[in-house]
Amino acid sequence: MEGSGAPGGNGSFRGRRGWPRAAALFGVALATSVVEPVALMGIPFVLLGIGIGMRRPSVFVMSALAALLVIGGVDQDGLWYLDRAWALLAGSCFLALTLLRPSSGFSGRALGAVAGAATLAAMLLSVRAHAWSTVDWLIRERMTDGVATAVQALVLFRGGESLSPEMVATLYETVESQAGVFPAVLGVATLASLGVAWWLYVRLSTGSDQGVGPLRDFRFNDHLVWLFIGGLVLLVMRWEAVSAQVGANAVVFMGVLYALRGAALRGAAVILFVSGGLSLLGYVLLGFGLVFLPPLVLTGAMVIGIGDTWLDVRRRVRAPNP
Repeated sequence: MEGSGAPGGNGSFRGRRGWPRAAALFGVALATSVVEPVALMGIPFVLLGIGIGMRRPSVFVMSALAALLVIGGVDQDGLWYLDRAWALLAGSCFLALTLLRPSSGFSGRALGAVAGAATLAAMLLSVRAHAWSTVDWLIRERMTDGVATAVQALVLFRGGESLSPEMVATLYETVESQAGVFPAVLGVATLASLGVAWWLYVRLSTGSDQGVGPLRDFRFNDHLVWLFIGGLVLLVMRWEAVSAQVGANAVVFMGVLYALRGAALRGAAVILFVSGGLSLLGYVLLGFGLVFLPPLVLTGAMVIGIGDTWLDVRRRVRAPNP
């Protein structure tokens, strides 16, 4: 998802309606965030207002509201500070890249911000012994508490009827497997949250709703494929538990990016670029696949995205026919 550079820069504004993209990113941020979504979206927005400027009163009002929501909170425990520390790192890196490269697309700056924040976080955690173990335990505890709350809600929804032990065990096993790749999930949530913050800032500052471009134009540096390949090697070889976990996170994060590159909610991005759109039957079949065959559809989208790294179908389509 490309988009404009800094407001007033030379970024290109394509597409007619931008709010569905922002709404989709908002949904992804809520669904994948392992930290407080309010902090993950609010802090980058406030930093953009301070760093680039509050050109309109609406930006100031929204920044003040976001700051109140971010600062507020009854239980200011370790996770409260952890959430805001990560959001501050990601937001600061995104602001710095926006100021340094005002004409670049959104996706490049957002990926750079996530990479920069991850590097800074790793450096900070390496200073204190057992810091990573503490973070890992806090995140796992939050996810486990979330499952317990969900189980209680399901019991109330079923009129007090208890869930089967197998279902409860499956839920907790799912959380345990997801907890091992929470850094990758956090990276995806951060990308989506930065997209929401940037879109809202551009919308309130300039009136344009094209801060985030259409998904069909989403792409990133082709050399990142080696991060995916390296993650696969670490995951398959399993030299030790730490390397396997690093490999799993690299594969999950890059797999999501390549799935986004290869497919959109309307179908494969590259196919759409070539064909110009889907028919009504295509929408129906795609919806069926996403509901009943999500692993197959997402895997196919990821393969298309990885293949586009070498084939560069979009460039071939743009090339004039002889």
